[in-house]
Amino acid sequence: MVNCPSLYLLTDKKGRERVFCFTGQPDMGMSYSEDQGKTWTPARSLGKPCVMAFSSIVRLKNGNYLGLYHRGHENKDKSPLTVWQSISKDGGLTWDKPKCVAKVEGKDPCEPCVFRSPDGKELLCIMRENTHKGRSLMMKSRDEGRTWSETSETSWSLTGDRHMAQYLPDGRLVICFRDTAPDSPEKGHFTAWIGSYDDIANARPGDKRIKLLHSYGSWDCGYSGVEILPDGSVLATTYIKIAPGKEKNSLVSIRFMP
Repeated sequence: MVNCPSLYLLTDKKGRERVFCFTGQPDMGMSYSEDQGKTWTPARSLGKPCVMAFSSIVRLKNGNYLGLYHRGHENKDKSPLTVWQSISKDGGLTWDKPKCVAKVEGKDPCEPCVFRSPDGKELLCIMRENTHKGRSLMMKSRDEGRTWSETSETSWSLTGDRHMAQYLPDGRLVICFRDTAPDSPEKGHFTAWIGSYDDIANARPGDKRIKLLHSYGSWDCGYSGVEILPDGSVLATTYIKIAPGKEKNSLVSIRFMP
């Protein structure tokens, strides 16, 4: 199992929790633990060609899980990147036949990040745009992922790679990512955005944009974990080259109050 492992705590419809690890290869590898990570099942392939495994999983109102990921360039060709989704009805143990939900002419949508609107009626998905010629992309669903809107551009301030979103106690969202906004002074560095769901949905700038960490390794940072701690502070963890010199990447956590 190789390439960008991601961990998810999923609960089946009987209330049983499992920790899942998904990886990009082989064709989305999967292993899970039923004892909080003490032991793991043998890794197996889900048979879903991908560049990276699920970069976002959200629970649907019926108890199923919706997972989104991207694929393309499987044979090192120049085929465009596309975003796909698959549904699990048994708490993550099996996943149904995937379908393509985002294919954009002249663009490379990838690394989807999906979350619910505050009223629970809408899903919104932010996507990295890998040609890096404009802004990031987004799409919305009002029917639990059965259909999605046409893709549109996010605000300039949300343009980046590998968005990870969490709701703050005050109802706003904090989203951490690698900044790729055109002409941004923080381009290539680890950044946080704070604003409302409506700001995102309407491509408004939001409340603030914060440079969290300086990357001394050019573009090589991001792909973060983001958690809201009991006191309302944000803990963001990323890989990044934290200082100049010959040392390579470190794993770094930064804690901040919004």
